[in-house]
Amino acid sequence: MYDCLIVGGGIAGLQAAIQLGRYRHKVLVVDKGIGRSTWCRSYHNILGWPDGISGPELRRLGRQQAEKLGVEFRQDEVIAAAKNGKDVEAACASGGSIRGKTLLVASGVTDRFPPIPGLMPCLGLSVYVCPDCDGYETRNRRTIVLGSGPVGANMALTLKHWTDKLVYVNHERAVVGSELLDRLQREGIEYFEEEIESVVAPGHGPDGAFGGVRLRSGGLVSGERGFIAFGGNEVHSDWTRALGLERLDNWHIVTDPRTKQTNVPGIWAAGDIGVHAEQVTVAMGEGALSAIWIHKELQQRLEAAEQGHGPRLVKA
Repeated sequence: MYDCLIVGGGIAGLQAAIQLGRYRHKVLVVDKGIGRSTWCRSYHNILGWPDGISGPELRRLGRQQAEKLGVEFRQDEVIAAAKNGKDVEAACASGGSIRGKTLLVASGVTDRFPPIPGLMPCLGLSVYVCPDCDGYETRNRRTIVLGSGPVGANMALTLKHWTDKLVYVNHERAVVGSELLDRLQREGIEYFEEEIESVVAPGHGPDGAFGGVRLRSGGLVSGERGFIAFGGNEVHSDWTRALGLERLDNWHIVTDPRTKQTNVPGIWAAGDIGVHAEQVTVAMGEGALSAIWIHKELQQRLEAAEQGHGPRLVKA
């Protein structure tokens, strides 16, 4: 029996694991090993890393730090979970189940994008996802938004804050609408409603540099930076369905803003799975916050058990 099960070994899960390890709790992190943070190869907006740090390196350092504190890791996928009395029992894809006194849901979000040849080597290095994180990298550079319908159009308009050299390629040719098309035109944003055949790099080398896109019609649209904006991202909360957690229509989990606890006692959520700006620094903060309140809950249960009473619920 673990004091806390953490589902998701990304930034929020790792930060929580470190904090709980420092409280000397018995913690297990269950992680698939892939997610948003594994794709980003240069976070530039994190305090102390002015030259950037990659997601994989941040994860490696975080896991190393947590393991030194006694936190255990298991590469697996939790496919379902349910309350078992006061505790939580989770079923894993590899078979069997694990139990914890508390649960932190940190399973995150996966961005949807089509398998465009040449995209992956650039993703997280010269092609980005989040304008709040990486809009600065496009400043005064010719930037191409690879997207679909209104989502891509709005991304292009958002990036106007940093650059006037913008192109939107509506790869899936989803309807944008006349109002948005008029706005794109007024803002001087070039618009193509064509499928992208491939992403090209300067010299056609696989070095992560972005040189533009080749259209299915054969045309080449040059660029220095790229953004993907296809919408329909997958929020990994479906495995929590039996727990009865409150979720929004887009499946993000609702939490108390102070404690990050969900509507179900003993269960917390942090990081991109929740309702926030989907920033790595925010995920760190939420991971730490949730761990602090998980510790309070575990301490109250221990004190109640020693006094021979039932556990009290943590109050925000």
